[in-house]
This record gives sequence, C-alpha cells and structure tokens, in this order.
Amino acid sequence: MKIFRIAALSCFLVLSLSSCKKDKETDWKVEIKNPVEKIELTDISKEFYDVNTPLEQFKAKFPWFQGTVSDEDFAKNRVNAEEVRIYKEAISKIDQTNLKKELEDLFTHIKYYFPNFKTPKVYLFSSSLQMIQEPLLYDEKTNFLFIDISGFMGNNNPNYKGLENYFQKSMNPNNIVPKVSKLFAEQIVPFSTDHQKFIDLLVYNGKIMMLQSAFLPETPDYLKMDYDKKQYDWAAANEANIYNYFVENNLIFGDDHRLVDRFINPGPFSKFYTEIDNESSPMVGVYIGWQICKEYFKKNPETKLTDFLKIDATEIFNKAEYKPKIEE
Repeated sequence: MKIFRIAALSCFLVLSLSSCKKDKETDWKVEIKNPVEKIELTDISKEFYDVNTPLEQFKAKFPWFQGTVSDEDFAKNRVNAEEVRIYKEAISKIDQTNLKKELEDLFTHIKYYFPNFKTPKVYLFSSSLQMIQEPLLYDEKTNFLFIDISGFMGNNNPNYKGLENYFQKSMNPNNIVPKVSKLFAEQIVPFSTDHQKFIDLLVYNGKIMMLQSAFLPETPDYLKMDYDKKQYDWAAANEANIYNYFVENNLIFGDDHRLVDRFINPGPFSKFYTEIDNESSPMVGVYIGWQICKEYFKKNPETKLTDFLKIDATEIFNKAEYKPKIEE
C-alpha cells in the first residue's frame, strides 16, 4: 500500500504538523502533595557474589532466592566467573539514584489515582541472561518487585548476540520504569478472555496505555510503547492509514485470533500482508487502541480515570468517534 509513509519522510513532514500537537491533547500532569515513602533498592546479586558474605548468612536473609537449586550448585554459581562478569556489567549500566527517584515518582502517581496501592519492596538481581525476555517479576502476596538488571544492558549489547533485535529495542536502562509502569497497569486492568473481538483488544491495550500516560506524564510516549523513537514516529505518521486498513478490511469488530499476532504482540513489524510490512512498526494495534482512548477523553474530559477503566470497549469506541485524517 503506497499510502503508508516511509518513516524518515514522515518524521519531517507529518510529525512536525500533527504528532507533537497530539501529544498535548490530554495533560496528565497533576500536583501531588503527598508522595510515597522513600524506597530502597536492594541489590540481591551484590551480596550473592560477595564471597565475603557467608552463604548461610545470605540464605537466611533471602530464603526464597535459591529456589530449587541445590546447595552445591548454588555455591558454585557464586564464584562462576561468567555470571560475575555479567552482573558487574549489568549493574554498571544502572544509575541507581536516578532509578530510585523515578520509581518513587511512578509509585506516587499510581497511588494518586489508586489510593489503596501499596509501594512494593524493590529488589535488583542478575539472572545471568536467563530471564531477559521477562525481566520483571512481581509477587502480589509479598508485594515484592524483582528487576533483572541483566535484561537492561542496552540495545546491541554483545551479551545479547543471537537475540532478535526487536526485543533488544526495549532492553535499555531507560526502559525499566516504563516496563514497571506497564506491569502495574496490567495488575489494575486484568485481561478478560470473555472479550475476544479486535475492538476489545484494541481498547484493552489502549486502557493500559492510558494508565501509563497518567502514571508517567513526563516520560516520552515511545518508551511507554516499548518502541524506539523511529518506530513511534512511523506509527504516528501512519495513524490514519493503519486505521483505514482496519476499517476497509472489516477488522475492527472481527474475531480472527490471528489479529493478535499481526497487530498486538511484539515482533519485528506488523503484518498488513503488503509490501510495506518490513517498513512498519510492530504492535500498531496497541498504538491505535491508545489513540481511540485518547480521543474518548478528548470528547469526554470529565471522565474519571477509574470510571473509564470500567467502560465497555464498544461504548468507548462509539463515544470516541475516532476518525484520524490522512495528512496530505
């Protein structure tokens, strides 16, 4: 489809006209008088790889960290040169002072909208690349948040050789807080398997992104999408073309399960089944769902965020009257 714009051209011609304006449609900046309590970042791996700390002392302090690993293997891992190397490189990439501040700000915003939110205890650790595709773990019972720092060593890091590039785009230190934000947004709006139409998936993901807008008002939108800047620019430039493709192919109210893989799930690109595919950004369904929800708030500015989350997808779609225009 020739109507899709190539990213470099669209950034210059289209985004300068419309995208920047769009980012300002809903202002989620709020004055918060009662920030959450200060948090501590506990670096589990720092103590684990410190041979001066007796193993039994470490196990007593973190009794759940060993899991099903035998004592013999657990002791060997502490002195594994490769594991130690990865940990040291990973922790060197993290500005812990800045991360602590950003997490406190995130948790403060979550609590502003959801007063019952309890600030989690945050642990850093290195899985030695074993968990890099799922680098966050939240345990609701203990309210513990675990961040695998080996999953955030930077795009094109030599340690990630062989890992698909589209995964690596969101494996930078500045992706940590947006990923934590998304994790808690998904806790607040759990996915329901009762709704399987494409519009349900679009709006569900749009709700997650709206929460991210509220939780991270100062964070660039491309980071919230797990995009790099070029991918976000392409989606913004082609917003109307993407939506028109959905409409013209009767996808909006369709229930083809393949649409999830084509337009929702992470990947190297979206699957329009046209010559533009390799140029496209992945997850454009998430992006369009976000824009539908933004348009709803633009048309219904009095809506409370907590009330919005309860509204049916079709109602949101109808009241949004979302009709993006193709830029000439």
